[in-house]
Amino acid sequence: MKSRARLLGHPVHQMLIVFPLGLLTAAVIFDVVGLLLDEAGWWSLSYWVMAAGIVGALIAAPFGLIDWLAIPRGTRARKIGRLHGLGNGVVSLLFLGSWLLRSSGVYPGDVALTLSFAGIALALITGWLGGELVSRLGVGVDDDAELNAPNSLTHSAAHRNVM
Repeated sequence: MKSRARLLGHPVHQMLIVFPLGLLTAAVIFDVVGLLLDEAGWWSLSYWVMAAGIVGALIAAPFGLIDWLAIPRGTRARKIGRLHGLGNGVVSLLFLGSWLLRSSGVYPGDVALTLSFAGIALALITGWLGGELVSRLGVGVDDDAELNAPNSLTHSAAHRNVM
């Protein structure tokens, strides 16, 4: 099923989601390093990277909603998409709560750390659901996708390598 929100022939949601996932994962890694080294600089890094990840999630979410609304009702893809979207909403709220409890350069506190660790654990599940949507169910995949499909910008045929 071809994505409804596209840029230069590719799904916008799939292009954008890598940023919040990477940034929020980095924030948790910085939290762990901060715990291990007990150095305030890591808490500051985590604070600002987490803020950027939350903003990235807010930017990516509407494009996922646009694609989800195009999935036919009563399908497995629609159910999985709903779980994926709602789960990522919870992930965003967990990280937002963690961020709001923090100050840059200061130990974030046990509750803030627990929220971010729970957020990344849930993100692993919702990320898997997103992978299931794309890789298994073909949501966001061009209807004409194949190993020798035309270029998405020029629509010219791919060169076939004959061996």
